[in-house]
Amino acid sequence: MDSKRMRRAMAGMIVVFLAVFAVIAIVNLDTVKRKLGFAPEEPVQEEEPVQEETETEDGQIGSDLSAFLRDETFFDPEVKFKSIESYSGRNVSLMMSSVAKDLRIMVVDSVGRLVTGADFTVTIQDMGEYTDSDKDGVIYVDGLRSGEYSVSLNEKEGFRVPNTITTIQVRQDIEYRVLDNIEYLMVTEDDIDPEKEDKAVNGAEEDADGTENMELQFDNGSAKLGIDVSKWNQEINWEAVKDAGVEFAIIRCGYRGATTGALVIDPRYKENIEGAISAGIPVGVYFFTQAVDEIEAVEEASMVIRLIEDYDVDYPVFLDSESAGGKGRADGLDSEERTKAHRAFLQTMEAAGYETGVYASRNWLRDRIDMTKLSDYRIWLAEYADVPTYDDYYYHMWQYTSKGTVDGISTNVDLNLCYMNIDTSINHAKSAAGYSGVVNGDTGNVPVE
Repeated sequence: MDSKRMRRAMAGMIVVFLAVFAVIAIVNLDTVKRKLGFAPEEPVQEEEPVQEETETEDGQIGSDLSAFLRDETFFDPEVKFKSIESYSGRNVSLMMSSVAKDLRIMVVDSVGRLVTGADFTVTIQDMGEYTDSDKDGVIYVDGLRSGEYSVSLNEKEGFRVPNTITTIQVRQDIEYRVLDNIEYLMVTEDDIDPEKEDKAVNGAEEDADGTENMELQFDNGSAKLGIDVSKWNQEINWEAVKDAGVEFAIIRCGYRGATTGALVIDPRYKENIEGAISAGIPVGVYFFTQAVDEIEAVEEASMVIRLIEDYDVDYPVFLDSESAGGKGRADGLDSEERTKAHRAFLQTMEAAGYETGVYASRNWLRDRIDMTKLSDYRIWLAEYADVPTYDDYYYHMWQYTSKGTVDGISTNVDLNLCYMNIDTSINHAKSAAGYSGVVNGDTGNVPVE
């Protein structure tokens, strides 16, 4: 190509480029003017105010029927409850336990307390519905076959009910071990009527012959002098008790209610056991029973274990076997039934590594319990006489009066002599190791005068 033709081609391309540039500039003339400073900035246009949506006659608000689909908070990604919480609604859940062929279902709130005053209903799979008709927060089902059971809590107005199914294994035979959820059955005297529930009657006082010694006895050889106390002894100055020569204390930790069967903590238990230990007085505990069968006896032992597991307990754990005035829920048991229940308590305590035994009056031991089946355990005899006449079996402690006086205690107090060889350091080690059996191989002694 000659130079003349090349110059023409170049000139044509330049013309086309300029023409295109001119067209673009004309189309965007206003923008170009603003960029070059020949035109004022375009004012920002304010958004139109949102018109308030009005409600139609059929209750619809607004005209966009699909607006909820764009609302991320409209749908709950995880449904946790069966029903919507009412204004006064409370979160509730199920706790369950089983001893043998039974199922105890407890409705508890978010802080672990039984929810009373409402007739909750549960559904047990393949069995049907069961209602808490007495509104005590507990539904008890017995006579079950062993196996796994699935339980759900039905909806209840005013409560947030979990949309879950809880399963539990029901055993065929009793295992003498601490119940996992026993804390949910334990109550204080604020929850019950103590006048109707705390009804132990001292059988030894009824059998007393008027010869009892009410003084502190320090001259019985190797025997140790001790006291047993409960809420009835009011506030105690334990340092003064120690200075008075008291060598041990058996403290009531609780009782089962004589009317309702509630498991009640003695209101002075904590201050008594901590006060005695702080003063350097070795301790044991006792529990007043109203168990009507083995299952309830395991519950009672489980409660005691929970109450004492944080303390050094040197002396045995005793089951207080007495009447509740003739109208107690366990007063009508015959000797065989009562002995069977007592043995369940003792075996549960023993399996947990604690020394254990039975407290009872002379006539109660003879007539209301079959001691041939409990002879492996400690016996704490209550007989108010100058010389005890009970000689059926060895006894390891003797409560010789309920009318003693001790510095630091404003009321009369029970006085006891212990004939066991208690080595506290060995007892602690064996208890911590899960040991069950007698301390130091000791089998007890009848007092020798």
